[in-house]
Amino acid sequence: MKARMMRLPIVFCFSICAVLIVAAAATAAPIEDFKVEDGKVLVLDESNFDSAISTFDHIFVDFYAPWCGHCKRLAPELDKAAAIVAESKDAIVIAKMDAEKYRRLADKYDVDGYPTLKIFIHGVAMDYYGPRKADLLVRYLKKFVAPDVATLDSDSATKEFVEGAGTFFPIYLGFGLDESAISKLAVKYKKKAWFAVANKFSEDVMFQYDFDKSPALVSIHPTYNEQNIFYGPFEEEFIDTFITQNFLPPAVPMNHDTLKILKDDQRKIVLTIVEDELEEKSRNLIKLLKAAASANRDFVFGYVGVKQWGEFADSFGDNGKKNLPRSVVWDGDEEYHVVLGSERMEEEDQGTQISQFLEGFRAGRTDKRKISGPSFMSFINSLIGVRLVYILVFLVGVFMLIQSICKEEPLMVGTRDSVDHATTTTTAPEGERARDKED
Repeated sequence: MKARMMRLPIVFCFSICAVLIVAAAATAAPIEDFKVEDGKVLVLDESNFDSAISTFDHIFVDFYAPWCGHCKRLAPELDKAAAIVAESKDAIVIAKMDAEKYRRLADKYDVDGYPTLKIFIHGVAMDYYGPRKADLLVRYLKKFVAPDVATLDSDSATKEFVEGAGTFFPIYLGFGLDESAISKLAVKYKKKAWFAVANKFSEDVMFQYDFDKSPALVSIHPTYNEQNIFYGPFEEEFIDTFITQNFLPPAVPMNHDTLKILKDDQRKIVLTIVEDELEEKSRNLIKLLKAAASANRDFVFGYVGVKQWGEFADSFGDNGKKNLPRSVVWDGDEEYHVVLGSERMEEEDQGTQISQFLEGFRAGRTDKRKISGPSFMSFINSLIGVRLVYILVFLVGVFMLIQSICKEEPLMVGTRDSVDHATTTTTAPEGERARDKED
């Protein structure tokens, strides 16, 4: 009896161990356990999707439709990217799923156009707005598997880090700064910027990055060739403010990409509208806006040329030549403020006029107006979504049913101007919906 009682715990322990081994093996399923197309790209469906995003810490997923023109052009780039990732041994997986066929999963992740690209980091989805060429896509994705804070011990290491970071994210370099000062913020903003601390650096590096003492925190924005320096105080609150205010350059060119970034910024936008951003007089005005932005960090300063993006600029009133350049204060949604007495800038002494514009806004000498075009999010999501198409089709079907039952005169269904802005760019085959997202 005693021997039998002793054997029971041993058998029980072996059973538990077996279960744990099987569970661990399932959790650590290698890439070979999933269906691989063209050698490297994972093909996902309802049977393996959840398993894939829980197995791999970093997985890039292309939600596509077989008829989508943009999707067809993207496919070979993803094949190349998957091959590059496999050779580099980075812990990133490239995958794709037919969102037309597996609509339930597509709806779960708010797929409302094609292709929709997402990165799943430890199972949590985030939208991907980066480049689509294979080599640039891989460089972008490497940001998410890199250390939170890189440690640089030489000038050459600093050079390699900055060059390897690419141009898509801002870079924050701490010179002579203790890593603990930025480690928490590096985790907080890992998806938005690169972080590093240089323990050893020469006077040449100090000259290159334009700081004259340490510790110093330097922000670099390669895309806009912008750089700023922070000398403290090195407390989390102040460092956090410096980081967030330097995600974008002092004066931001307005386009679809910058609007996507600005949607998370709570500051009001001082928007200056010019005839052509590339004209010399506009470039000189932009320099003045940068100077004003440095002294008024509680605003975002942006600019847009009517020639570059007329649809967006025209949402803020009449942009005839006699009215330009001019500035408004935009809340980022459907309202903007015109500062009374500063409706238009003259060519002389524009720096003073910018100061007077800001003083007038702060003093409340404004006229609040509604934008005449699509709202902020409409510019970001500029194409008709799947759900909207479903709703329209359903409503048309209801009207047709009522018409056939009641035998009334045909109903005239009009379209709103706001929908005109949301047309797609590719015509799908007959019987299918054209929902390509802009490349």
